[in-house]
Order: sequence, then structure tokens, then C-alpha cells
Amino acid sequence: MNDDRRLWIVAAVSVLLIFSGSGLAWTVQTDGGSVEVRDVTFSGTNGTMMSGTLYIPEEASSASPQPGVLAVHGYINSKETQSPFAIEYARRGFVVLAIDQTGHGYSDPPAFKNGYGGPDSLEYLRSLDYVDNENIGLEGHSMGGWTVVTAAAAHPDGYESMVIEGSSTGSNRAPKGTDSFPRNFAVVFSEYDEFSPLMWGTASASDVEQSGKLQTVFGTDSAVEEGRTYGSVDDGTARRLYTPATTHPGDHLSTTAIGASIEWLQLTLEGEDEMDPGNQVWYWKSLGTFIALIGGVLSLFPAGGLLIERVSTDRLRREYPDGKGMTGAKRYAASLLAAAIPIVTYFPLQDIAPSIIGLSWLFPQQINNGVIVWALGNTVITAVLFAVWHYTSNADDPSVSLANYGLDTGDGARTLGVSVLAGVATVGVLYLFEAVVAFLFQTDFRIWVFAIKLLSPAQFRISFSYLLPLFAFFVVLGALLHGQLRPEGESRSLRHAMAMNWLIVVGGFVVLLAIQYIPLLTGQPLPLGHPLLTILALQFVALLSIVAFVSTYFFRKTGRVWVGATINAVLVTWVIVAGTATQFPV
Repeated sequence: MNDDRRLWIVAAVSVLLIFSGSGLAWTVQTDGGSVEVRDVTFSGTNGTMMSGTLYIPEEASSASPQPGVLAVHGYINSKETQSPFAIEYARRGFVVLAIDQTGHGYSDPPAFKNGYGGPDSLEYLRSLDYVDNENIGLEGHSMGGWTVVTAAAAHPDGYESMVIEGSSTGSNRAPKGTDSFPRNFAVVFSEYDEFSPLMWGTASASDVEQSGKLQTVFGTDSAVEEGRTYGSVDDGTARRLYTPATTHPGDHLSTTAIGASIEWLQLTLEGEDEMDPGNQVWYWKSLGTFIALIGGVLSLFPAGGLLIERVSTDRLRREYPDGKGMTGAKRYAASLLAAAIPIVTYFPLQDIAPSIIGLSWLFPQQINNGVIVWALGNTVITAVLFAVWHYTSNADDPSVSLANYGLDTGDGARTLGVSVLAGVATVGVLYLFEAVVAFLFQTDFRIWVFAIKLLSPAQFRISFSYLLPLFAFFVVLGALLHGQLRPEGESRSLRHAMAMNWLIVVGGFVVLLAIQYIPLLTGQPLPLGHPLLTILALQFVALLSIVAFVSTYFFRKTGRVWVGATINAVLVTWVIVAGTATQFPV
């Protein structure tokens, strides 16, 4: 089978996966069409524009208003993250408003503004004539818990009950809890939650029952008993603790955690549907968006491959260059070093990032400032080590040139320009697919905490600030993988090359996560600390896996690093800018 035909087959498969997965996700989130899913915007304090998604069951109307629930995601996430909760609440007759916190998703920055957007969102939910505004529950995960606690403090008579997952009262900017505030309050705090020191002041999540802070909220001087109802629903002092066996981000994949929140809202809000909390279907939606994600990523290869096949060879691609890289034991040692350096520097470089790149109009996203400092630090380290190796091993060999490292520029600016345009166009195909899916199905490409979603206009502008540093990182990474670590006389198949490069690029992060999570899952704290960056590393595994495959394929296709580096820089910039918080006004 020739390459052209193979690429068309892959293209057809990718389209099938995108639309079948998105169709499945739409069917589940609308409960087969019985729940209307509607994106909304509304104006908050000082004109701050807030973004949300409404889930409206068919029985809700102005003549028959239904109970409402405000659902809020955690830090560096967006409203879609709460869809497992929203889907299950809507199936049970609740009108759900899932919001983007300020500075997240499509809500105006900066983050943390106006009580995270919680008070304004509760006001908006209460204004809807098909919502029973005397019968409203609040739900939030992580920082979203602080959002709903803040909303409750701002509108003490505007809600009936609250359930938070992986969160707490009295942390960061959230008001402190007492035995009567928040009203009818449930805490779902997972057995392996990474944030127990921050949230409840215990070294390990398994000790949360012993937390003095939690005991104060529950009105007791002894260990809080899981599953026991403290206080009274009728007078608003009811409390209950749930501790499902999962992690902080795992709450979104846990039928137990989601079921606990359903149970509490059914107990504390008046509704006609008492569907068993264990009757859940949200995971089919997650499967659908995951299938669509696979299809979307897969589409990069035929989109770029077919484009390259149709462009003049001397401008975009060259004859596949001979390998002049390391061999034998030295190559394996260098591969281990290449896998180790990114994780050894992962925490330290991001820790010092605020002192190097401060928040500004140019660099307004704190998490991504850390990512950029880490990427540039690794770019410098890798480039220096590459140069040392080249000048000690290959500089005197007249047969070695930039072409052997994939760094030749062919016709100079013309080759670079066409390569960049080809890379941008390739990612543009994926962006077009995502736009169509968002329009037709109101979903995106995602699995768990990793998502590919459309950029807002503000995020599109922000992307240009982070694009060039990431492009430099991926050019140097390409030279490392396809120059220094590609041996002379290479005979590896594409799949074998992809696998080896995946181990180099991603393997270190897998080890880092094992170092962190194996102790955590045995009831110990994270040995290296840094819970937020550890969770972020889960997304690194997904994103860098794509990077390794893209870099390897497009180097094989063009004989140069430029197209692959462009695709990776544009895609990674898109994903990280759309998927985090913006802390500075833009």
C-alpha cells in the first residue's frame, strides 16, 4: 500500500472517531435529547463577562421551576471538567449551571476576581424563571469549593445546601466554616487527595477525620465519622463526610465521589426524582470525548502528511539524512540523561519562575510562565550538551553537516517559511475539527484533566507570547532525538522509533509520577511535595506523548525538524493557554 492511500485511510478513521465519539458524548450529556445543553454568558461585577453551560431538564419551565445547582471546577480547569456531576444532576431533574471561574475558560480575567465569579453566578442562576430559587444547591471541586463557599457567604439566603469535593472552607480567600455555615454542608475528601495539608491541615488525606478544622465545621471535638449525618437538615446544620478511594483529580472519574454528591443534594434539596445515586452514565460521555480526542490527534498525521506529499520536495522535504548520532552504551546513557534532566529540573525551574517572568500583559498566565521557564531551561541545557557532544565527536568529520541533525534550512528563509506554514496548516485542520464539534455537539476533545478546546479571543492573543519559546524548545528537542540520539546506520521502523522517542520524552515523567503516587496510595504524603505540579505532570504525559509521535513522524517525512517543531509548538501553546488560568488583566 502506498503512503498516499495509507494516509487517506488514516484520515477516514480519524474523522470517524471524531464524529462518532462526539455524537456519543452529546447523546449522554443531553440524556438522549431530554436535557437541553446551552452555553451562556452573563455580566457580573464591574461588567466582568462570565461564561457557563446550562443543563436544563425537559420538566423545567416557568410554570414548573425545578431545583438548581451551581457547579464549579477547580484551578486551571474549566466548566467542562464538571460535566460528570452536571450530567448526573440534570438526569435527576436539577437545572445545572456549570461556570468558568473568572480568568478560566471563557470568563474574563483575572483569576480570583469577584469571589472567583461565584456570587455573580449564583445571582444569575437564581434569576432564571425555570429555577426554583428557594431550592438551590452548590457544588464545587478544589478551588471551585472556595468559589461556592464564597457565593454562600455573599448570599446566605440564596441556597439550601452545599457539597464540595477535594476542597475546604477557610482556605485561600474562602470564608471560614462553622457548625452552622455553610448551610447543610457535605465534604467529599478522597482518601488519597494530594491537597490535604492545604485544605484541612493534615499531612495525609487518610487522616482528614482528625482535622481540627474539619471538626470545628462539623461541631464536634472528636474524630469525624464518615457517613454519619451531624446536625439537622431542617435547621440547615447538617454535615456529612465522604472519603472515596481516589485522588484529588480522580474525583471526576469516581462513581463513588459523584454518587456521594448526588446523594447529598437529593437529601437536602426538594425534588421529585429520587433516582439511585449509583445509577450513572457520565462515563460514556467521557469515553466519547476520549474517542474524539484520539481521532483529533490522529488527524494531524494525514493532514500534514498529505500536505507534504503535494509540496515541492526541495522546499519542504529532503532525502532522509544519514544518522550521525551516538551508538552503543554511550547512546543509552545519553538517552537516560535526556529523560532525567526534564524531571530533575521540573520542580526547581517552575519554583523560581515567578522571579524570572512576572505576571504582565505579555505573560499573564502564572502556570504557563513556569512551563516556559522550565522549557527554556531545558532548551539551554540540551543545546549546551548537544554542542559539547558535537564538537568532541563529530566536528572534525567532513561528512557531518546540519542535515544529519535535521537542522539544515535547504533554501534558507523559503524552506523555513514553508515548513512553518505547513505546520500551522496541519494544526489548523485539528482546530477546524474542534470548532465543528463544538458547534454541532457542544463538546471538545478531552480525557480526564487533559483537553483540547477552542481558544477565546483573549487566549488567542496570549498564545503569541508563549509560542516562540516553545518553538525553540521543540527545535532543540528534535535535534536531540533525530540528531544526537539517532545512530549511524539506523534501521528502526517508524513504530520502533516512535516507541524509543516516547521513552526518552515521556518516560521520565512516568517515573516522577510513580515516585509521587506510590507512597500517596499507601497513605503517605507526596514525598516531593508540589501537589499542583504533580497533577500538571499527568497532563504532561498526555501532551508530550503527542509531541514524541509528531516529532518522529514528521522528521521521517521531511528529513528536517522544522515541520514537527512547528506543529508541536502551535499545538502545545494552544492546549496550555486554553487550559489554564489567566491571572493578569488582558
